[in-house]
Amino acid sequence: MTAEIICVGTELLLGEILNSNSQFLALQLAELGIPHYYQTVVGDNPERIHRVLEIAIARSSSILIFTGGLGPTPDDLTHETLAQFFGVPLVEQPEVIADIERKYAARGREMTPSNRKQGFIPAGAQILPNPSGTAPGIVWQAQPNLTILTFPGVPAEMHLMWQQTAIPYLKSQGWGSSIIYSKTLRFWGIAESALAEKVRPLFDLTNPTVAPYASKGEVRLRVSAKTASPEAATAIIEPVAAKIRAIAGADYFGADEDTLASVVGQLLRDRGQTLAVAESCTGGGLGQMITAISGSSDYFLGGVIAYHNSVKMSSLGVNQQSLVTMGAVSAEVAQQMAAGVRQSLGANWGLSITGIAGPGGGSEEKPVGLVYIGLAGPHGEAVAFEHRFGSMRGRDWVRHLSACTALDTLRRKMLSIA
Repeated sequence: MTAEIICVGTELLLGEILNSNSQFLALQLAELGIPHYYQTVVGDNPERIHRVLEIAIARSSSILIFTGGLGPTPDDLTHETLAQFFGVPLVEQPEVIADIERKYAARGREMTPSNRKQGFIPAGAQILPNPSGTAPGIVWQAQPNLTILTFPGVPAEMHLMWQQTAIPYLKSQGWGSSIIYSKTLRFWGIAESALAEKVRPLFDLTNPTVAPYASKGEVRLRVSAKTASPEAATAIIEPVAAKIRAIAGADYFGADEDTLASVVGQLLRDRGQTLAVAESCTGGGLGQMITAISGSSDYFLGGVIAYHNSVKMSSLGVNQQSLVTMGAVSAEVAQQMAAGVRQSLGANWGLSITGIAGPGGGSEEKPVGLVYIGLAGPHGEAVAFEHRFGSMRGRDWVRHLSACTALDTLRRKMLSIA
């Protein structure tokens, strides 16, 4: 028994609206332990919707979940198209019309004639009430082994209908007796291919399963189990997660909702230490990551965006001779920036970034993507690390990697002296 998600709407195909409904439904299906292997986006076209239905039924999907196409306009065709495909008439539902009229009256308006269209559903289908909008969905046993659920495309309406009606219905049919529960392990400083090679034997597991994926420089391993409860899933996931953490060592930084910024923040809080940052090419991006964490004022004192060399000298005490002879993008300047912001703000740790984010400004000696990260510690010592992030993915990529790698540099240093 599998489910398939079908999102209807030409606006989705044009990229005008982000399709967040698929993500929500995928997560919800996992919580119910209902596997799904396909998602489809199709425009507001009856022939193409029919083709999507043919393909889904041929794949033996047991549950088809539609979103979109339930509104009052001529291009809202989901219920009409479903009725045509299965050869049944549309039947007017007086209680739906009355509900729409009540909702319009509550807003001091009259129901428009076009809204009457929303009161028609395929014969044999049950109404899936919409508490917050005018478009009801349906729950329909269209064939002996095929259940269809439809929802409006408006996410807030769909979420409420799913929680209040769809979940109880699915559970009443015996679905949702197990769950698919996942734990995500997060890594920085190692390539996806390198980590995959280290843990390759674990990819052969069947319950739990282990799967890798990468996102903006970070590598993640998702460990998933299908069991009766989160507690039972955790019991079989944790031994595998422990193996992975042991194999990865310092490249592992956290799990699930952890970020480099939250992990570094917790290390600082646990030690009663503070941090100040000095940024050039990232222009405040590092500080933004740090302050995105609630309560970061416990350990983050502030930062200096020293974009111009004059500010590096006046606010951070960078030596003019170093700027002239070594250049702003150099290990020496990164060290001095870190030491300067640490001293200026009175922090335990100073962290700095200087680099060439591009697209211009690079040279053969100092190409776009060259970044130096400086770190000054509690005893005043300062070091710098060179990174070459390349230019292929653009300016924002270099800036993001720079800020994340700076946090990771501090994390590894704090762990090494724990």
